Amino acid sequence: MSTFVQKPAEVEKKWILIDAEGLVVGRLASIVANILRGKHKATFTPHVDDGDNVIIINADKVALTGKKYTDKVYYWHTGYPGGIKERTARQIIEGRFPERVIEKAVERMVPRGPLGRRQLKNLRVYAGANHPHEAQQPVTLDVGALNSKNKRSA
Repeated sequence: MSTFVQKPAEVEKKWILIDAEGLVVGRLASIVANILRGKHKATFTPHVDDGDNVIIINADKVALTGKKYTDKVYYWHTGYPGGIKERTARQIIEGRFPERVIEKAVERMVPRGPLGRRQLKNLRVYAGANHPHEAQQPVTLDVGALNSKNKRSA
């Protein structure tokens, strides 16, 4: 008996649609990261991009637990001395690109490196309910029904 190793030419990618309205960011991100990596498949191979394509809609209606909405801070550095910048989750969600909260959460759950960057290209996040991927006939995944904690109740 030998170990199964998937070849990149044998990979079959599906399209998955997730509605993020009312879902908890971290729980959503961990599910999406596993789908992007392909860990939900029996054919998972660590060094091959065999994950599915994921479309997330309603990213601006996502939920954060506790006081993260006002207290969670995202930092970045401009590259200049004293160039540390910060923005709260509330500023990002209410700002111009609310989908970045989900993108960053998923990005930080996918392994760093060339393979992780390639897998992140299979993620598409949209702030509204519309997306341009109807031709791919995505299958809807109800993340809120997987676990009662995935959906924010109050």
